[in-house]
Amino acid sequence: MNETQFIPEVAEIILQHHERLDGSGYPYGLKGDEISIEARIIAVADVFDAMTSHRPYRPAFSYKETISEIKSKSGKLYDVAVVEALVDLLENGFILK
Repeated sequence: MNETQFIPEVAEIILQHHERLDGSGYPYGLKGDEISIEARIIAVADVFDAMTSHRPYRPAFSYKETISEIKSKSGKLYDVAVVEALVDLLENGFILK
């Protein structure tokens, strides 16, 4: 893949990472498989990172709290297979807090 093909594809993934399965995301309001798998993966990673990171306006959530929240929105906002992969990775590769 040459550089000119790579950049537009990456830009599209970045644009789509705030899209949600139910169409409630932005900037395009895409639904389900209209959202690239790469963007669906980044979306879950992004929300996991945001929730487990300390913010000036709130403390970080624990891994368990974060996973519970993400799982509660699995299939609605987040891709089920991506959420399951994250849970599997955490359960088998990290110690839950």
